[in-house]
Amino acid sequence: MRFTAIAMAASLALVSISTALHGQRPDDQIDARSMALLQQGKAARAAGNLEGATDLLETAVTVDPRNRQAFVALAGVAEARGLPGKAIRLYREALLLEPNDVNALAGQGEAMVAKGAVERARQNLAKLRSLCKGACPQATTLASVIAKGPPITTAQVGANTTTAATGTTPTSDD
Repeated sequence: MRFTAIAMAASLALVSISTALHGQRPDDQIDARSMALLQQGKAARAAGNLEGATDLLETAVTVDPRNRQAFVALAGVAEARGLPGKAIRLYREALLLEPNDVNALAGQGEAMVAKGAVERARQNLAKLRSLCKGACPQATTLASVIAKGPPITTAQVGANTTTAATGTTPTSDD
């Protein structure tokens, strides 16, 4: 009698596990609704509608969180809106889904340079070069962005013009 209850429990567990695995989609199949929203988001960005593109791409990610292309496109919109920190985070989400995505690595590197994290961008460049066996336009673009350096902010420009006008070097009030 005791073995019957244990056997029934084990068979019930086996059936429930096998049906749960059978109902899941493979990782390479992205929901068609999410892909359609991705295309609409790309079209909205191309038309210059960054708000609409953000809404559509966020919906695409919500419909299917495995849509790596939507994360990359959403990061591109964040960069266009001047939000490199958000872009870095979104590229990281894409890289969690596929660590060897050259577009996400290059985009994240460019956003890191815009944020001032040049050394981390160089790490992305090294990984890109190891992934690309031959000519890689993403690596070339990232290398030129790194060589150019981070953008000068308004505060830096103001400090440079003040020191140039007074002929002094800035000092710390500490």
